[in-house]
Amino acid sequence: MATTKSTIIKGVQNIRTYAGRVDQSGQPYHYQVYLRIGALEMEKARRTKERESAMARVNNIDARFREIEAEENALLKKIENDRCERKSAQTNEQKSTTGSFKIRY
Repeated sequence: MATTKSTIIKGVQNIRTYAGRVDQSGQPYHYQVYLRIGALEMEKARRTKERESAMARVNNIDARFREIEAEENALLKKIENDRCERKSAQTNEQKSTTGSFKIRY
């Protein structure tokens, strides 16, 4: 008995598909270029936002450094003034002492 075309059983493996055959020639080249440009523009916008945020943080840190320096200088001046006042008070105290008695004003 001869096998005819109608008696051959075909399975899923015999079904032809276009899977795996998709190549870039099916899409217009300009489409890919515009898609890439759009992706680059979005990344640029994101990076710009990150940069602005980072610069704002750096500016805040710099401002705080200036505040710290000003406060340190004010405290050092206060210490120096207190030393000068104590020295002048001791000098006045030494001038006003007579014998074993100390007179304080």
